[in-house]
Amino acid sequence: MDQTRITELGDELYAAMCERSTVAPLTEREPDITIDDAYHISLRMLERRLADGERVIGKKIGVTSKAVQDMLDVRQPDFGYLTDRMIYGNGEDMPISERLIAPRAEGEIAFILKRDLEGPGVTNAQVLATTECVMPCFEIVDSRIRDWQIRIQDTVADNASCGLFVLGDAALSPRKLDLATCGMVMEKNGEICATGAGAAALGSPVNCVAWLANTLGRFGIKLEAGEVILSGSLVPLQPVAAGDFVHVSVGGLGTASVRFV
Repeated sequence: MDQTRITELGDELYAAMCERSTVAPLTEREPDITIDDAYHISLRMLERRLADGERVIGKKIGVTSKAVQDMLDVRQPDFGYLTDRMIYGNGEDMPISERLIAPRAEGEIAFILKRDLEGPGVTNAQVLATTECVMPCFEIVDSRIRDWQIRIQDTVADNASCGLFVLGDAALSPRKLDLATCGMVMEKNGEICATGAGAAALGSPVNCVAWLANTLGRFGIKLEAGEVILSGSLVPLQPVAAGDFVHVSVGGLGTASVRFV
């Protein structure tokens, strides 16, 4: 795909985000689009956000669970960028009716880095050594692609379908928690709607962060000290709307909650 078309599609997705509108799937209109093309489109979308004053504060990993990989017919994760306009505090009201289109909540574990991490060759031990703490969190994913009719190229181009996120009420050293076996319980409006465990995300959230560091390292991009890394959902995505309240608890770690308005 030539640079002119990449720029056009990145600008189209940026406008859709700003206007809370949707676009036809890119894979319908550009049947030869590659994942590399999609990442370049995503970078153009990010370029527009940065020009508007946003600042990158981290990265997110998506497509880590078997259910989502089956849905997209792909066997690899993807990633997107987090900015300072995406984050909300634990328990805060989140104005999804003003900012998002078709939101879905994911319960995750966030990693906060204390040192840079750059691949290739990053091991799980290095991930643990460079992580300041882990926190329970919610990622509220969204899609600028019409009716969530996405293939892997569509979600990659759309910043990995990232919307907003919330960090929880506790922080713990990752060396004090078995991240592969820790359990997660998600509630929506006071009722349990999903359960999961760390192993749902590529066998462990640590594996996800190592994958991201090694994937980005091939392009000379590093995970930076102080960044927030969202490691992938441990439970199935839950559609949410204004008026809903969601709460997630991670065994041995803590909780996160958010009310949607």
